[in-house]
Amino acid sequence: SQAIKANGFVFLSAQLPADSSCKLITGSVKDQAHKMIQNASHVLEAAGTDLEKVVKVNLFVKDFHMVADINEVYGGYFPQKPARTTTQMPFLLAGADMMMDMVAVVDKE
Repeated sequence: SQAIKANGFVFLSAQLPADSSCKLITGSVKDQAHKMIQNASHVLEAAGTDLEKVVKVNLFVKDFHMVADINEVYGGYFPQKPARTTTQMPFLLAGADMMMDMVAVVDKE
């Protein structure tokens, strides 16, 4: 599944820079990073939380040279600077250039 709630957290996996039909978008690294994070934001909102409550991010990139551009975009969405690991992986899901997993706190209802 894309996400699951457990013990006060929501765990998101394999967030990609894809459109609503699940097709990977083309464009700059920054365009792809915006789309990937926006997609994650929608999933978090559906789970009852948001980007401000993200505590851990795993970022996977096809080429480590992309990280500087991703960081420029990332900082605008995550001013709280959650813990993050960035890993270069030559083969990502669906041939994507980048992919993101994250963990966010869900407030008690």
